[in-house]
Amino acid sequence: MELSYQAMKTANQAREADELRNETRRRNLLILIFHYLKEEGYMDAAGVLEQETSFGLHRFEACDNIDLETILMEYESYYFIRFQKYPKLTKKVPETCNGKKKVYSLVNISFLNPGESRQARSSDYRTLIHDAVRGVSSELTCHSDPTDRLLKPISAFCGMNAETRELAAIISKDIYLHNPNVRWDDIIGLEAAKRLVKEAVVYPIKYPQLFTGILSPWKGLLLYGPPGTGKTMLAKAVATECHTTFFNISASSIVSKWRGDSEKLVRVLFELARYHAPSTIFLDELESVMSQRGTGPGGEHEGSRRMKTELLVQMDGLVHSDDLVFVLAASNLPWELDYGMLRRLDKRILVGLPSCSARQAMIAHWLPPLSNTEGVELRTELDYGMLAQETEGYSGSDIKLVCKEAAMRPVRKIFDALEDHEGGNSKMPVIQLETVTTDDFLEVIAHTKPSARNLTDKYMAWEKEYESV
Repeated sequence: MELSYQAMKTANQAREADELRNETRRRNLLILIFHYLKEEGYMDAAGVLEQETSFGLHRFEACDNIDLETILMEYESYYFIRFQKYPKLTKKVPETCNGKKKVYSLVNISFLNPGESRQARSSDYRTLIHDAVRGVSSELTCHSDPTDRLLKPISAFCGMNAETRELAAIISKDIYLHNPNVRWDDIIGLEAAKRLVKEAVVYPIKYPQLFTGILSPWKGLLLYGPPGTGKTMLAKAVATECHTTFFNISASSIVSKWRGDSEKLVRVLFELARYHAPSTIFLDELESVMSQRGTGPGGEHEGSRRMKTELLVQMDGLVHSDDLVFVLAASNLPWELDYGMLRRLDKRILVGLPSCSARQAMIAHWLPPLSNTEGVELRTELDYGMLAQETEGYSGSDIKLVCKEAAMRPVRKIFDALEDHEGGNSKMPVIQLETVTTDDFLEVIAHTKPSARNLTDKYMAWEKEYESV
């Protein structure tokens, strides 16, 4: 009986010690998370964590040389030495058909036996390095979605006061957090513009050793041309393909009715861009905020002049710094832009009307010989070469509109049959769309005129005087 009491006492002490260790481990984990959030600037999240735990986490601090990132790095090193690959710690939660998130259980990890482990540790060192680089490259390729990028918290922004925090929150709303899903290959033509954007945004990040001294990357690029030629689409490709923080700025983003707020918003915009570098600032419809100073009727407002001056000063600051911040601007009226802004935009490229080959590719893209979208089958019999010649002077958006109207014509012919069919329970008649022919397309062209044909000569004249490619 005495041995039984001793065994029970020992078992109870062991259980209590195990519970104490588990409780201490959970407490230490919360403390490490709390201090990690504070160090990274997530002050609001740290405050909510302390409030929910009701434990007084601020009374504890991590010991020297101990933090959450160090522990994770040591685990990754241990895992790589043992298994010759880095651990995959997170994964996306897949979505079901109804849009709800579906959570799967963790996959069990199969461990190597001691013999295999010793054999793995004796493998060639260069092979390990090669595998590590290949693994990191594959991870970078798989995580190219802008929505996966972790932005720095605003609370860690240097020199933040209550007013600056409010202005930074306004500008942060214009950061692209969703994926526009526009690739370089989706843009037909515009090869010169795509090359310059890659030189300014993509290559300096991939090959920084090449862009030093006189070869420092371009800081500003102006895309000008008729409306509907692909300027905004090019900006969407930058947001999709380039691993930068993308600020989509319009006049409403930096113009305020309160005195002095407009120039403050401009300054905070560029400071945030440096904080989130590498960054791209896209200024759409640039003429709405940077028209020529002093040319307005009745004189220009003082607040407008101050905002333009601040924007020019900030652009000058980019030129004389090594910050990876790039300004991409688009304008339909380049002759109205301020000359000071033109000087600060290193490259000015005309995004003109599409060429004959580009128009042919666009028509073939929007109206292929056979397309089936959600069960709606549409067939076409088109002479793409002849239609490309007939659409001279049409912009990309004009061609899309013509293709849409041509595809809509056979659909209109079945509306009467659908509306006149009575008896909801009876079987609907089989309806097949008629084939879109070249004559149909030409008839649409006759009733759909281009939107910017008369402006071509004006853009060409401005290009001869201010071109910089």
